[in-house]
Amino acid sequence: MKKGLITSILLLTFGGLHAQLATTPPQLVVTLTIDQLRTDYLEAFSSLYGERGFKRLLREGKVFRQAEMPFDKPDRSSGIATIYTGCSPSTHGIIANRWMDVSTLTPRSCVDDPNFMGYYTEQNSSPSLLLTSTIADELKIATRNVGKVYAIAPYRDAAILGAGHAGDGAFWINPSTGKWCGTTYYNEFPEWLNKYNDSCSVDFRIKDLAWTPVHPAASYKFLPEWRTEAFKYLFNNERENKFRRFVVSPMANDEVNLLTQELLDKSGMGMDEIPDLLSLTYYAGNYNHRSIRECAMEMQDTYVRLDHAIANLLDMLDRKIGLGRVVLCVASTGYADPEPADIGLYRIPGGEFHLNRCATLLNMYLMATYGAGQYVETFYDQQIYLNHQLIENKQLDLTEILNKSAAFLVQFSGVDKVYSSHTLLLGSWSPRMDRIRNSYHRKRSGDLLIEVLPGWSIMQENSNENPAVRAGVTSTPLIWLGGTIKAEKIQTPVCTDRIAPTLCHVMRIRAPNGCTSHPFEL
Repeated sequence: MKKGLITSILLLTFGGLHAQLATTPPQLVVTLTIDQLRTDYLEAFSSLYGERGFKRLLREGKVFRQAEMPFDKPDRSSGIATIYTGCSPSTHGIIANRWMDVSTLTPRSCVDDPNFMGYYTEQNSSPSLLLTSTIADELKIATRNVGKVYAIAPYRDAAILGAGHAGDGAFWINPSTGKWCGTTYYNEFPEWLNKYNDSCSVDFRIKDLAWTPVHPAASYKFLPEWRTEAFKYLFNNERENKFRRFVVSPMANDEVNLLTQELLDKSGMGMDEIPDLLSLTYYAGNYNHRSIRECAMEMQDTYVRLDHAIANLLDMLDRKIGLGRVVLCVASTGYADPEPADIGLYRIPGGEFHLNRCATLLNMYLMATYGAGQYVETFYDQQIYLNHQLIENKQLDLTEILNKSAAFLVQFSGVDKVYSSHTLLLGSWSPRMDRIRNSYHRKRSGDLLIEVLPGWSIMQENSNENPAVRAGVTSTPLIWLGGTIKAEKIQTPVCTDRIAPTLCHVMRIRAPNGCTSHPFEL
């Protein structure tokens, strides 16, 4: 009786006009977010795929070949937050995986929260820094907490942002121990997962796991001339880094599938007429963040193994629930090119940009202009944070200082443009400015944002990763499968902030509270 009443509320009250539709909501919605997935790689390596994974998605699904984030420089955290909220970082607040906490002058993770302890981890985590509701939250509200919501990912941020504020649980791999872990923010850690950790987690198998090519080495194309031998990675030989390296390999996707199978068996997801939501995350990036020049064969094999993981997931969903009662959304977090700059072989213009040197010289300039003081409070990720307390105490005009600082910084070698907070919040509109504004949050971003010229390397302090700037957008796919969705291929670029309202439309619930975009027609 209770379930019938809730179903009526779901269809008639929260669905609004959507209730006029003849179809009923799916029993399970699965969001598969694949970190670093690229359309061109998906297509280029197709000769290596089987028929049940990528090819099935492309054959039976509604495929948008080019899906773009509505903001500048997305990473995994900001991309996933946008997919689940239907809005940009300027609204949902997740500007990156990490940003500078001006209260402590130290970087912080987007899911750090000292108020909640961890299960099988020493990290303290919650979604409290996510400032809007998500599709998971809206499902919980619409079903009066009856709809189940779980998230499984190799990474903490992906799991927690996928589960939202109201989810039943978020589980990720501890990069130090290999155990599946969680946070006390959500419900009590399930007993079935305790048992799984005691006998089946990857730490019991890591000594026997090796990553070698699925196909013979000669099957892989696009290789440098020197690359003729197959690779082999033994994770157990990596000592203290073995699990950290494991979670940035395609082997982590199989672990997500194994836990998904256990969750479906133990939780009862998708077993009644009330929609449930399962958030999954895979990895499709470079192994251990190495460049394509170093691991072209590894990248191709990553997509081969990703193809196998998707095939196994589809078979699992079909066997357990039936794809006719499931809606699957496959999306990408976007792609961050890790390639280093040209070292002279091709004579492409470039150089090295050092943010710390810019910040030091800017502070010297402001001291010469306005008197002694530490005007630059800190800097991080191409952003400079000014000392607002000092500026206020000296009774200086902040807008004037911002304008003078931007004019000073733009003279540096390698600097293309400098945007001040005043310009971003109150300046004129342009398509380029709109993307930057969407990535900017007035309480979390810096006072000055520096855009570096293409081809220049951004030199990171205390890091060996110094990526070259590349302005071009790398195409990423968006694929819908299941239910009554008809196969179709669409070349027109679309925006990923439409994913959340589409999923809510499918479940007959309202969109997240920060979402203003319209759903796709499926």
